[in-house]
Amino acid sequence: MLIRIAEPADFPAIADIYRDGVLHGTGTFDEVPPSAEALHTRWGEITAMNLPYLVAVDGDDIIGFAYASPFRQRVAYRYGVEDSIYVHPDHKGKGVGSALLSALIAACTDGGFYAMYAVIGDSANTGSIRLHETQGFKHTGKLPNAGYKFGRWIDVVFMTRALRPMTSPAEGDGWA
Repeated sequence: MLIRIAEPADFPAIADIYRDGVLHGTGTFDEVPPSAEALHTRWGEITAMNLPYLVAVDGDDIIGFAYASPFRQRVAYRYGVEDSIYVHPDHKGKGVGSALLSALIAACTDGGFYAMYAVIGDSANTGSIRLHETQGFKHTGKLPNAGYKFGRWIDVVFMTRALRPMTSPAEGDGWA
Protein backbone atom coordinates (compact mmCIF):
# COMPACT_ATOMS: atom_id res chain seq x y z
CA MET A 1 0.00 0.00 0.00
CA LEU A 2 1.20 3.48 -0.92
CA ILE A 3 -0.04 6.78 0.51
CA ARG A 4 0.28 9.68 -1.92
CA ILE A 5 -1.21 13.07 -2.74
CA ALA A 6 -4.55 12.82 -4.57
CA GLU A 7 -4.63 13.64 -8.27
CA PRO A 8 -7.54 14.66 -10.52
CA ALA A 9 -7.71 11.18 -12.09
CA ASP A 10 -8.42 9.68 -8.64
CA PHE A 11 -11.84 11.25 -8.25
CA PRO A 12 -14.03 8.58 -9.86
CA ALA A 13 -12.64 6.07 -7.33
CA ILE A 14 -12.87 8.60 -4.48
CA ALA A 15 -16.51 9.24 -5.43
CA ASP A 16 -17.24 5.49 -5.34
CA ILE A 17 -15.72 5.13 -1.86
CA TYR A 18 -17.56 8.19 -0.56
CA ARG A 19 -20.82 7.02 -2.16
CA ASP A 20 -20.65 3.87 -0.04
CA GLY A 21 -20.11 6.00 3.08
CA VAL A 22 -23.09 8.19 2.22
CA LEU A 23 -25.48 5.36 1.34
CA HIS A 24 -24.48 2.87 4.04
CA GLY A 25 -22.73 4.76 6.85
CA THR A 26 -23.26 7.44 9.44
CA GLY A 27 -19.72 8.81 9.35
CA THR A 28 -20.99 11.49 7.00
CA PHE A 29 -24.28 13.30 7.30
CA ASP A 30 -24.56 13.64 3.53
CA GLU A 31 -27.64 11.78 2.30
CA VAL A 32 -27.09 12.16 -1.46
CA PRO A 33 -23.70 11.12 -2.84
CA PRO A 34 -21.93 14.01 -4.58
CA SER A 35 -20.53 13.50 -8.06
CA ALA A 36 -16.85 12.98 -8.79
CA GLU A 37 -16.87 16.51 -10.22
CA ALA A 38 -18.26 17.96 -6.98
CA LEU A 39 -15.64 16.10 -4.94
CA HIS A 40 -12.95 17.33 -7.33
CA THR A 41 -14.14 20.89 -6.72
CA ARG A 42 -13.88 20.36 -2.94
CA TRP A 43 -10.36 18.99 -3.49
CA GLY A 44 -9.43 22.17 -5.34
CA GLU A 45 -10.72 24.32 -2.49
CA ILE A 46 -8.86 22.27 0.11
CA THR A 47 -5.55 22.11 -1.74
CA ALA A 48 -5.73 25.84 -2.57
CA MET A 49 -5.45 26.38 1.20
CA ASN A 50 -2.30 24.19 1.29
CA LEU A 51 -4.18 21.47 3.14
CA PRO A 52 -3.36 17.81 2.42
CA TYR A 53 -5.63 15.48 0.43
CA LEU A 54 -4.25 11.95 0.33
CA VAL A 55 -5.13 8.60 -1.20
CA ALA A 56 -4.17 5.04 -0.29
CA VAL A 57 -3.26 2.98 -3.34
CA ASP A 58 -2.97 -0.80 -3.64
CA GLY A 59 -1.59 -1.64 -7.08
CA ASP A 60 -3.70 0.45 -9.43
CA ASP A 61 -6.64 0.74 -7.03
CA ILE A 62 -7.58 3.65 -4.78
CA ILE A 63 -8.60 1.94 -1.53
CA GLY A 64 -9.07 4.97 0.70
CA PHE A 65 -8.70 8.70 0.98
CA ALA A 66 -8.19 11.29 3.69
CA TYR A 67 -7.98 15.04 3.84
CA ALA A 68 -7.74 17.93 6.25
CA SER A 69 -10.13 20.84 6.00
CA PRO A 70 -10.62 23.99 8.06
CA PHE A 71 -12.28 23.11 11.36
CA ARG A 72 -14.38 26.24 11.01
CA GLN A 73 -14.21 29.10 8.52
CA ARG A 74 -13.53 32.09 10.78
CA VAL A 75 -9.89 33.09 10.70
CA ALA A 76 -9.11 32.54 14.40
CA TYR A 77 -9.65 28.80 13.77
CA ARG A 78 -6.85 28.72 11.16
CA TYR A 79 -4.43 26.73 13.32
CA GLY A 80 -6.70 23.71 13.67
CA VAL A 81 -7.93 21.28 11.04
CA GLU A 82 -10.63 18.64 10.83
CA ASP A 83 -9.73 15.23 9.45
CA SER A 84 -11.89 13.13 7.14
CA ILE A 85 -11.04 9.51 6.33
CA TYR A 86 -12.89 7.03 4.12
CA VAL A 87 -11.84 3.48 3.28
CA HIS A 88 -13.23 1.18 0.60
CA PRO A 89 -15.49 -1.39 2.31
CA ASP A 90 -13.34 -4.31 1.08
CA HIS A 91 -10.28 -2.83 2.83
CA LYS A 92 -11.68 -1.79 6.21
CA GLY A 93 -9.89 -3.26 9.22
CA LYS A 94 -6.65 -3.78 7.26
CA GLY A 95 -4.68 -0.73 8.43
CA VAL A 96 -5.63 1.58 5.56
CA GLY A 97 -7.34 4.14 7.79
CA SER A 98 -4.43 4.06 10.24
CA ALA A 99 -1.88 4.63 7.46
CA LEU A 100 -3.94 7.49 6.03
CA LEU A 101 -4.44 9.16 9.41
CA SER A 102 -0.73 8.84 10.29
CA ALA A 103 0.23 10.46 6.99
CA LEU A 104 -2.39 13.18 7.44
CA ILE A 105 -1.15 13.97 10.95
CA ALA A 106 2.44 14.22 9.68
CA ALA A 107 1.45 16.47 6.76
CA CYS A 108 -0.58 18.78 9.00
CA THR A 109 2.17 18.98 11.61
CA ASP A 110 4.70 19.81 8.89
CA GLY A 111 2.21 22.32 7.47
CA GLY A 112 2.23 24.45 10.61
CA PHE A 113 -1.02 23.34 12.23
CA TYR A 114 -1.43 23.00 15.97
CA ALA A 115 -4.44 20.73 16.46
CA MET A 116 -6.49 18.19 14.56
CA TYR A 117 -10.15 17.56 15.29
CA ALA A 118 -12.17 14.47 14.50
CA VAL A 119 -15.87 15.19 14.11
CA ILE A 120 -17.24 11.65 14.03
CA GLY A 121 -20.76 10.94 12.94
CA ASP A 122 -22.38 8.42 15.29
CA SER A 123 -21.20 7.45 18.76
CA ALA A 124 -21.71 3.85 17.56
CA ASN A 125 -18.97 4.38 14.92
CA THR A 126 -16.50 2.41 17.04
CA GLY A 127 -14.10 1.79 14.15
CA SER A 128 -13.46 5.50 13.63
CA ILE A 129 -13.39 6.23 17.36
CA ARG A 130 -10.85 3.45 17.99
CA LEU A 131 -8.75 4.55 15.01
CA HIS A 132 -8.51 8.06 16.41
CA GLU A 133 -7.76 6.80 19.92
CA THR A 134 -4.83 4.74 18.61
CA GLN A 135 -3.43 7.88 16.98
CA GLY A 136 -3.49 9.89 20.22
CA PHE A 137 -6.87 11.63 19.93
CA LYS A 138 -8.79 12.30 23.14
CA HIS A 139 -12.56 12.52 23.55
CA THR A 140 -13.49 16.17 23.98
CA GLY A 141 -17.25 16.21 23.58
CA LYS A 142 -20.45 14.91 22.09
CA LEU A 143 -23.47 16.52 20.47
CA PRO A 144 -26.36 14.18 21.21
CA ASN A 145 -28.93 13.68 18.47
CA ALA A 146 -27.17 16.12 16.13
CA GLY A 147 -28.38 14.51 12.90
CA TYR A 148 -31.13 12.25 11.61
CA LYS A 149 -30.26 9.54 9.09
CA PHE A 150 -31.53 6.04 8.35
CA GLY A 151 -34.58 6.60 10.54
CA ARG A 152 -32.72 7.41 13.74
CA TRP A 153 -31.06 10.26 15.60
CA ILE A 154 -27.26 10.25 15.45
CA ASP A 155 -24.74 11.78 17.84
CA VAL A 156 -21.58 13.59 16.80
CA VAL A 157 -18.43 12.71 18.75
CA PHE A 158 -15.60 15.25 19.01
CA MET A 159 -12.01 14.09 19.46
CA THR A 160 -8.89 16.26 19.55
CA ARG A 161 -5.17 15.70 19.02
CA ALA A 162 -2.46 18.31 19.57
CA LEU A 163 0.02 18.38 16.70
CA ARG A 164 2.57 20.59 18.47
CA PRO A 165 2.85 22.58 21.70
CA MET A 166 0.28 25.35 21.92
CA THR A 167 2.70 28.27 21.79
CA SER A 168 2.24 31.53 19.91
CA PRO A 169 1.97 30.57 16.24
CA ALA A 170 4.70 31.52 13.81
CA GLU A 171 4.01 33.84 10.89
CA GLY A 172 2.67 31.75 8.02
CA ASP A 173 1.30 28.92 10.17
CA GLY A 174 -2.28 27.84 9.63
CA TRP A 175 -4.46 27.98 6.54
CA ALA A 176 -5.20 31.72 6.27
